[in-house]
Amino acid sequence: MTTTDNRRSLPGPAAFAIAVVLGTGVTFALDLALLWWAALIVGVTAAFAFVVVSARIVPPEPRVAAAGTQEQGTTLHNTLVVPTALVLSVVAGLLSTWLLDLQLIEPVAVAIGAVVGSALTFLLFQRLSALLALSFAAVFAAGLIAIAVTALVLVLSGIAPMTTFARMLEYGTRPDSLVQIINDSTTYYLAAVAVAIGFKMKLFNIGVDGQYRLAALLSAAVGGYLILPPPFSQILMIVVAVAVGGAWAGIAGYLKVARGVSEVISTIMLNAIATGITAYLLSTDRLAVQISTNNIGTPPLPESSWVPGIPAGFLGSDREILGLVFLAVAVGVGYSVMLNRTRFGFELRATGQSQSAADASGINVKKMVFLSMLFSGMVAGLVGLPQLLGSAHYYALDFPTGIGFIGIAIALLGRNHPVGIVFAAMFWSFLTQAANILPFDNIPQEIAVIAQATIVLTVVVVYEVVHRWGRRYQQQQIGKQLGATTVAAEPVGAAPTPGGEGQSGPKTDGERGGEAQ
Repeated sequence: MTTTDNRRSLPGPAAFAIAVVLGTGVTFALDLALLWWAALIVGVTAAFAFVVVSARIVPPEPRVAAAGTQEQGTTLHNTLVVPTALVLSVVAGLLSTWLLDLQLIEPVAVAIGAVVGSALTFLLFQRLSALLALSFAAVFAAGLIAIAVTALVLVLSGIAPMTTFARMLEYGTRPDSLVQIINDSTTYYLAAVAVAIGFKMKLFNIGVDGQYRLAALLSAAVGGYLILPPPFSQILMIVVAVAVGGAWAGIAGYLKVARGVSEVISTIMLNAIATGITAYLLSTDRLAVQISTNNIGTPPLPESSWVPGIPAGFLGSDREILGLVFLAVAVGVGYSVMLNRTRFGFELRATGQSQSAADASGINVKKMVFLSMLFSGMVAGLVGLPQLLGSAHYYALDFPTGIGFIGIAIALLGRNHPVGIVFAAMFWSFLTQAANILPFDNIPQEIAVIAQATIVLTVVVVYEVVHRWGRRYQQQQIGKQLGATTVAAEPVGAAPTPGGEGQSGPKTDGERGGEAQ
């Protein structure tokens, strides 16, 4: 097989296989003399170097931007996509090795991590778009700014930043901490998806906190008083939670479309009302029973209503991962499919971009606003279920609160993307869990709060700046390609056609009308 300039070309699958073998072989050989992470970095870098060098003889896959512009050979692609692809490949290899090392012996874990990193070198180099690389760069820049701000606060407080960060990293990566991070991320993810549905519609559902607390209370009361065999009890509690959350958010949606009431104001007021209703119902004279000396709650759920946990032995921990983590996965998949593969998702995104344009195209804007708030509340109703069915087994005065507001920050951090929210939720949970060790070292635990707030603010600002610059750059590329296409289409030295500019004499009304058209 030859290219147009008679040079021999290398098929893509062959180049992919060579990169994987090269990266794995170099890593395995250097692992005998270097630390595993150093060997893996060198091995993945060697695979990436081969991919870059062989790019001249490997038929490139079409890498087209969202607006239809070709990205091969552009300055943005050469200066941003290539280093971003290398960094992502190395990070993926290191994370894979670290996770596998908890269960496998080190040589096997390193070899698998090298395979993952080396495979990604080819895939990312060939397929990573410039705009997606810009998004990763924005998050990376925001992370550096947040670390710098947090370090500055520590220095001004007389605390060594590197020692603090190392202590948080060590504690946050312990097996038991990893299980807690996954469990917290499950609830955070559900709350963030509920917020993200509203954000896609340019709606700010700030009432997720009240929606999930009211839904959890009534769901726990139904499960505690109405005993059913599994899985009917779990299904009934999920249905009740979804119905209550959707109905409570639907009130704000109706006020928005019928009376023009801002959803921010109405959901804040509904939060206060939900708090009052919860306090009223959570009484021993109504739905609650005495749980302990200083605590009351709904009747404990029978064991048939529990959702069993997942043993975390593969992480080296004796604790269990909440079984409803699969519910969060199902919600994420459903959110992605709804957003990108359904007519409703298309109309949701179109209405969020421009309500006037959506209305002109025949979309019922009021219906979309109401349904968006309804679906957002339905997902919000699920937020308290992992804790309720997996560990607490009743709704009491000490049931977790404030998760809805954390979901707002995580949705912003994850840019409302179903996959981005996963990483944002896990990062937020990691900072929260890692900060628990700081009081033992006489370090203020609020350092994690500073880091969380700073990174959310910087991600929002930096991403918006980068996104605007990327759109402007993309428009410039479109203009250049249109100009090049126009010049190439014009015949060189072509004689004027009859009736053209070179023709003398008056023109008829039909000719003038045709030119105007």
